[in-house]
Amino acid sequence: MTDLSATQGASRPWGKIALRWGLYVLLGLFALYYLVPLFVMVTTSLKSLDEIRSGSLIALPREVTFDAWAKAWSGACTGIQCEGLKPYMWNSILLAIPAVLISTVIGAMNGYVVAQWRFRGANIIFALLLFGCFIPFQVVLLPMAKMLGILGLAGSIPGLILVHVVYGLGFTTLFFRNYYVTIPAELVKAAKIDGAGFFRIFFSIFLPLSLPIIVVSVIWQFTQIWNDFLFGVSFSQAGTQPITVALNNIVNSTTGVKEYNVDMAAAIIAALPTLLVYVVAGKYFIRGLTAGSVKG
Repeated sequence: MTDLSATQGASRPWGKIALRWGLYVLLGLFALYYLVPLFVMVTTSLKSLDEIRSGSLIALPREVTFDAWAKAWSGACTGIQCEGLKPYMWNSILLAIPAVLISTVIGAMNGYVVAQWRFRGANIIFALLLFGCFIPFQVVLLPMAKMLGILGLAGSIPGLILVHVVYGLGFTTLFFRNYYVTIPAELVKAAKIDGAGFFRIFFSIFLPLSLPIIVVSVIWQFTQIWNDFLFGVSFSQAGTQPITVALNNIVNSTTGVKEYNVDMAAAIIAALPTLLVYVVAGKYFIRGLTAGSVKG
């Protein structure tokens, strides 16, 4: 009996090790599957057209050249103009930063009110905001176009900012509401007893505690706004188009020889900001999501 128990005890560590290594191999295969397209994009962008035609798709470049990157940035044609992605990158920056900040601030206020300042109809309002998260983009195109025309913001960057702020409020409110319900209500009661008002409580108590969920909201909104194509192509015009629209125009407006290296370089340039955001702040994104998952 003792020998059998010892044999089973000795086999368990080996079983755990085998299971762990099997998990590592499986995760490695998934990572490889998702990273191969990025590898192909990077290597193709560093090759000349002659090497692309004569070489293998997954082969490393025989001679590294950044000519495709330079052309994608400042010389690729997006139609009748050949200015590259440079001016459209600036348009996206002018669009994304204000839209992210405004939607995050308003979402924080909404979440604070819905979670801590109970009023009649608060649950209905929150349910409507939550419902807004699931409305498809296509449904709001015509009403939004009509509203932008009435406001005189059609075809402008401020108009795109308004569109993304309105569409993102449901998500940011949801994030902050689920985070703020985890904060004890006794803090609010104590602050009210000491004479603190609505804004004093928010800026002195809730906002300093909100850094994890602010990071979540900023990353989420920045990614959604930067990668958006439908709103950008629907509510912009020449000179105000975001980088995703310019990327589409570069890929689809090529005449003559198809420059795959320029297309790949342009795609990487357009994706770099969101990629950098996740690399730098990805762990804080996960922390913020789990911080608001206790209640709500």
